[in-house]
Amino acid sequence: MNTQTAVARRQLTLEPNDPRRLSALSGQFHEHLKLIEQRLNVAIHGRGNHFRIEGAAVAVNAAASVLEMLYAETRDRDHLDAETVHLLLSTLDDSVLDGIVSDDHDLLAPVSDVDPAGVTLHIRRGAVKPRGENQQRYVENILAHDISFGVGPAGTGKTYLAVAAAVHLLEKDEIRRILLVRPAVEAGEKLGFLPGDLSEKINPYLRPLYDALYEMLGFERVSKLIEKQVIEVAPLAYMRGRTLNNAFIILDEGQNTTREQMKMFLTRLGFGSKAVITGDITQVDLPKGQESGLAHALRVLHDVKGIHITRFTSRDVVRHRLVQVIVEAYEAWDARPARTAKAAGTDEQA
Repeated sequence: MNTQTAVARRQLTLEPNDPRRLSALSGQFHEHLKLIEQRLNVAIHGRGNHFRIEGAAVAVNAAASVLEMLYAETRDRDHLDAETVHLLLSTLDDSVLDGIVSDDHDLLAPVSDVDPAGVTLHIRRGAVKPRGENQQRYVENILAHDISFGVGPAGTGKTYLAVAAAVHLLEKDEIRRILLVRPAVEAGEKLGFLPGDLSEKINPYLRPLYDALYEMLGFERVSKLIEKQVIEVAPLAYMRGRTLNNAFIILDEGQNTTREQMKMFLTRLGFGSKAVITGDITQVDLPKGQESGLAHALRVLHDVKGIHITRFTSRDVVRHRLVQVIVEAYEAWDARPARTAKAAGTDEQA
């Protein structure tokens, strides 16, 4: 945390001390408290009916008011849903929200998985440890933000780590579903020319996502979870018209979405959900002249609160040594002045 940012602390006691009401207030696995923390950039520590709230002064006071109002709601209700918490937060005066500092490094990160020594994702088959500072930052921001972007060349672990984070949260019961999404065909999702039924047409494009799941959960368990619709692997076109609650949604190969498709995907996010978008804007396969939805979104959402963008480079490649060399060679080639590149092309043709 930035030491120059003033941190206020407030003690709050909710009366009466009713375990049923306090449980409803916190939500399953403290999901309601986490939602308040993320929206207001505060840290909430509770023991019984006593709460300590830390953060910017205006945010601390807003969080205390929200907790008191939600606790009043539990008087006549046995259960509070995420929608209730979200709607109450939405009623906060704009002047309150404008006064809350939301820079990623300014306030305490309320997510317990963010460890200053480095985060590790624990799954049933072992643990996934991000390599290097950029991968660490990427995973930390996935856990701490509702929408995250991972952008960079192949081999940097963007998709694998996103899947690992999804499995990690599923096994902790912090989400109920995992959705893995891809543009089914790079240029417009035209599947008709492929042989087989719809499932057989789609599967080749989703194979990298299946492979990551099989490695982390095993073939049999993945098959059972897909059968129960706990895990869904689908083409991007299937997301239209849906609202996804309590889910972890990964959009892979995001550079091959159009602007309209990207906007459609980002607006599918429901209560208690996270979305991760991965892609490499140097490998766009859309028709010539059509702008990548990922490249457009990175510009539009650059300064939006609650969204984080992690950019990977060739130094983050964790595949075969030659993959890093190849990526660097292409970067150097693309960076050459146009006249030099044109001359080189003429020499090669000769």
